[in-house]
Amino acid sequence: MIDYASLSERFKALYGGDPRLFRAPGRVNLIGEHTDYNGGFVLPIAIDLEAVVAISPRTDTLVRIHAANFDEDGEFDFSQPFVGTPGHWSNLPEGMARVLQGTGAKLSGADMMIIADVPGGAGLSSSAAVCVAVGLALTEISDAPIDRIELAKAAQQTEHDYAGAKVGIMDQFVSAHAEPGHALLLDCRSLEYDHVPFLLADNVLVICDTNVKHELAASAYNTRRAECEEAVQLLRADQPDITQLRDVSFSDFERSCELLPSPIRSRARHVITENERTLAAAEALKKGDLHRFGQLMFRSHASLRDDYEVSCKELDVLVDAATELGALGSRMTGGGFGGSTVNLLKRSGLDNFCTHISQMYAARTGLQATIIITESRGGASEVGCD
Repeated sequence: MIDYASLSERFKALYGGDPRLFRAPGRVNLIGEHTDYNGGFVLPIAIDLEAVVAISPRTDTLVRIHAANFDEDGEFDFSQPFVGTPGHWSNLPEGMARVLQGTGAKLSGADMMIIADVPGGAGLSSSAAVCVAVGLALTEISDAPIDRIELAKAAQQTEHDYAGAKVGIMDQFVSAHAEPGHALLLDCRSLEYDHVPFLLADNVLVICDTNVKHELAASAYNTRRAECEEAVQLLRADQPDITQLRDVSFSDFERSCELLPSPIRSRARHVITENERTLAAAEALKKGDLHRFGQLMFRSHASLRDDYEVSCKELDVLVDAATELGALGSRMTGGGFGGSTVNLLKRSGLDNFCTHISQMYAARTGLQATIIITESRGGASEVGCD
């Protein structure tokens, strides 16, 4: 957990003066995977891991940044063009500032310090948290408030243009909009959303990080997007009005699936059934039916493993182990080929689960998993320094 008072003192030691502090959370997607770029539905929560920006305005156009996680400094000037270094951490905060500037926001120069405890590569949206926190901080100190939807869109564009990651809108949207104690059901096409009560009662949510990220992840992501687009083009021979797989019901898919060769058919089946599972999961939460919700999590993982083929040995080992240990639900979360699983289980079995899943994962893979116990938190906000 980030110590706000300590961050404030570090800022004062480096830059002088009292900063304002802004936070934005990471997220875990409960269900609805690889549906966002198909115009579909997702059901994430914001988690209690976050990025925090300590910031104070300047009277010029210079922005100085200290990245506490790397103990490195960077700077840029709004009056000068973007230069950047491919893959460098500074591209995200500078990129977010440049995108906001491009929308017409009148931003002041600033001194800022950034720290995050969202682990990178775990599929928990560390980049989105940084972008949203920086965007909120810059607009607030510049007296240039921004609508939360526009903040999320700007953060998404930053990842597209300055990190080369063609991500959907989910990560940034939930980081900006989440409410504590709720999941966020988001229609990724219309951006309409609903805060769904996420009441765990005597249950607990546990994230298990595989601590692996296979090189296939980026190329496979692009391939899956292309396969989904191909599926739409082929299905339009029978359903000419569709524009995305979001538009295809399962009954329509069954009627037209012979138009799709392998593996395009399997890819489309995952997206179409995952949208249905996500809507059903939201209804289960509204009814407090966590058993039903957990079963949908298991089915989601099976579809991601078998139809969409974005799981990997390490993720499957964790889900299988969670099943053996009596979890109510378990699935991979994030893009796949590494990252994390999300697990729903009885609180009374938490200690046993954490001990044994770590042992089982190590025995079957030779690797160590990181266990994170979490709950749903609120979206981006200003916080006090104490």
